[in-house]
Amino acid sequence: MTQSSPVFADVDTGVDDALALIYLLASPDADLVGIASTGGNVGVQQVCANNLGLLELCQATSVPVSKGADETLTGPLRTPSKVHGPRGLGYADVPASEAALTDYDSATAWVRAARAFPGELIGVATGPLTNLALALRAEPALPTLLRRLVIMGGSYDHIGNTTAVAEWNISVDPEAAAEVFAAWSDEGLGPQRLPILCGLDLTRNVAITPEVLARLAASAGSTSTIMSVDDKRGTLSTASNPVIRVIEDAMRFYLEGYYDNGHGYLAHLHDPLAAAVALDPELIATRSGRVDVELDGTLTRGMTVTDWRREPNARIGVGVDPAAFFERFIERVGPFARRLAP
Repeated sequence: MTQSSPVFADVDTGVDDALALIYLLASPDADLVGIASTGGNVGVQQVCANNLGLLELCQATSVPVSKGADETLTGPLRTPSKVHGPRGLGYADVPASEAALTDYDSATAWVRAARAFPGELIGVATGPLTNLALALRAEPALPTLLRRLVIMGGSYDHIGNTTAVAEWNISVDPEAAAEVFAAWSDEGLGPQRLPILCGLDLTRNVAITPEVLARLAASAGSTSTIMSVDDKRGTLSTASNPVIRVIEDAMRFYLEGYYDNGHGYLAHLHDPLAAAVALDPELIATRSGRVDVELDGTLTRGMTVTDWRREPNARIGVGVDPAAFFERFIERVGPFARRLAP
C-alpha cells in the first residue's frame, strides 16, 4: 500500500488549479490536509466557493478550506484573468456546498499545518504568494518545518505571460514572491529542501488537447464530448461521469481562451504539473539557482531574475517529459472519477 504524505495546497482556483486539486485528491500518495484560497484568477470569495464546490464534487468535504487575504501585500488585486471565465471554472458548474470555511485565515492555516506535520508537510502554491508571505511573517521557521515546497510561478530565462517578462502569479503580488524567495536564502537547509519552482519555461511544455481529454474520459469509463475548434462556443459536455463533465466544461473555456490568444486549440496545465511535482520531484529535471523578484522596474516589475552563479535559493524546473506526466495524470484522475460515479 502506498504511504501518503500530508499536502497543503494554496490556490487561486481557476481551471488549472481545479485540475491540480482533483489530481491531489485522486493520488493515493497524497493526504490533502488543507486548502488555502487566494485571490488571483478570480476574487478570493469566488475562489473559496470554487474550492468548496470541488470538494463536494469529489466527495472530500472533510478537507478544511480557509479564506486568504482579499488584497495583495501592497493593495488591491488586479483585474482577474480572462482565460478562466468570470467564475474561474470556465463553463463548469460545481455542486453547491454547505460546508463552512475555517474560522482562521489562510496564513494561519499554513502555519497550523506546518506545525501539525513538522518535517513532513508538502506545500504546493499555484497562485499568488500573498498567503505564504503572511505565514512566513507569522512563523519565520516555516522553511525548516516544511518537507518540500513547490511553487508554480515565474519565468526563468523565458518570456512572461502577463508582461513581456512577468508570469501571472508572481506579477499579481511581486512583494509577496520576493519575501517568499528571500525566506529560503540563508537557512542552510541543503539543496533538497530548497523550493522547487515550476515556471512558464517548464509548464508550457505540458499542453492538453481534446485527444488527451478523450483518453481521460475513457479511463473513467465515461462517455466523452470530443471537442473541436469548430464547435459552437460554450457547447456543454454530455459526458456520463460528473467529474469528467466538470473537467470538460472547464477545459472547453480554457481551450477557447488559448485559441483566441494564438496558441492553438490546446492549453497548458501549469498547476497540475506543479501538483504532480510536489508528490514526485523526479518527474522533472531541476537546476539550482538564485531567484530575485524585480519590484521597481517600469517594464520589468514582477520579473523573476535568475542568477545561476550565486548561492541558490531555489531548484528551478528545466525539463519535463509531457507524455509521462499525462500518463500519470490519466491513470490517477480517470479511475478516481470512475469511483465517484453514482
